[in-house]
Amino acid sequence: MISLKRKVAILGATGAVGQRFIQLLQGHPWFEIEVLAASERSAQKKYRKACNWILESEMPQNIGETRVVDTSVQSVENAAKVDLIFSSLPADIAGPVEEEFAKKYPVFSKASVHRLEEDVPLLIPEVNPDHLALIPIQKRERGWNGFISTDPNCSTIQLVMTLKPLMTFGLKEVVVSTMQALSGAGYPGVASLDIVDNLIPYISKEEEKIETEPLKILGTFDGNRVRQANVTISASCNRVAVKDGHTESVFVKLEGKPTIEEVKEAFGNFNGEPQALRLPSAPEKPIVVREEANRPQPRYDRNEGNGMSVVVGRMRKDPLMTLKYTCLGHNTIRGAAGAAILSAELMTAKGYV
Repeated sequence: MISLKRKVAILGATGAVGQRFIQLLQGHPWFEIEVLAASERSAQKKYRKACNWILESEMPQNIGETRVVDTSVQSVENAAKVDLIFSSLPADIAGPVEEEFAKKYPVFSKASVHRLEEDVPLLIPEVNPDHLALIPIQKRERGWNGFISTDPNCSTIQLVMTLKPLMTFGLKEVVVSTMQALSGAGYPGVASLDIVDNLIPYISKEEEKIETEPLKILGTFDGNRVRQANVTISASCNRVAVKDGHTESVFVKLEGKPTIEEVKEAFGNFNGEPQALRLPSAPEKPIVVREEANRPQPRYDRNEGNGMSVVVGRMRKDPLMTLKYTCLGHNTIRGAAGAAILSAELMTAKGYV
C-alpha cells in the first residue's frame, strides 16, 4: 500500500515509551527511525551512552550508535530530513515543543496536554477514526502545515475499546477500578519499598483522565467539533506490583438488557478501519474474549495480538448495574507507543501523512 517509507523522529527517545517506540519500529514496513531526540543532558551523546535501556529485548546496534540531539526543531532538522514526529515527552514540557513541530510536521503525541483541546483528535483508530476530520480544521485555524494528534491515557484506551461495542446496547454509566502496572509510572518510577508487599490506591491525575477522555473519544463529530458522549464515568485507580499490563474491573449500566452471550459476541466481532485496511500494527482481533473463570491475567495475556489487543473476561450480570467484566491491556504497547504508531499508520493510509 505504501511504496515510500516515512522518516520519523522520536522525541523523548531515551525514556521508557521512547524505548518502546524504537523496539516497535524495528523492521516497520512504512516507517524508519531517522532522528532520536531527548533532553539537553542526553544531546550529543551516542544513544547507548545516553539511555538506560530497560526493555528485555536487546538495544538495536544501529540505534545504539545514533547520536542524540535535543528536542528543538532546528536540532532535529539539522540532523536529518523527517516526515513525522512521535513524541513521548513529559506533559510539563510537551506543550510548546510539540506546537513548534506541528507548524511543519505531523506530531503524534503521548502527552496529556493537548488531548482535550477542541480541534485536536483524541484517537483510538478502531473507535473514532471519523475524528480525523478535526485535522484540516486544526491546520486552518492555527495556520500550521502540520498538526497534532493525541493518544488517550493508557488506561482510557483499553477501557474505551471495550465500551465502544457496548454502545449498541445504550451505554449510560460506567464504574471502573484499575490495577495499573509499574511501567506506567516510567523509569525509575515507584520506589521498591513503596510497592513491595503493598498496593498504592492513588495515581496522580489518573482518575480525572479516565473520567473525562472517554467522553470525547466516544463523542460525535458534527462537522466542526466533537460533541461529548452522554455517559457518566466514575474511576478509582491503583498501582500494583505488576511490571506490564493494566487490569480493570468494569461495571456498566446499559439501557438494554443483553445476554452474556450477546455481550461476548459484540466484543468478539468488534473491529474497525485498522483491520479493514490491514494496517501493519493492527491486531486481527482488537478485543479477545477469554472464557476461563480466572482470566485475563497480566502475565499470560498482556502480549495478546503483539500487545495491541485488549483481553476481556469474567463477563457476568451485575445486581446494581447491568454488566461487569475484567479487561486487560499492555500499557506501553497498545496503551502508549503502539497506539501512536497505529494512529500514524491510519493517517498514512488515509493521506494525512
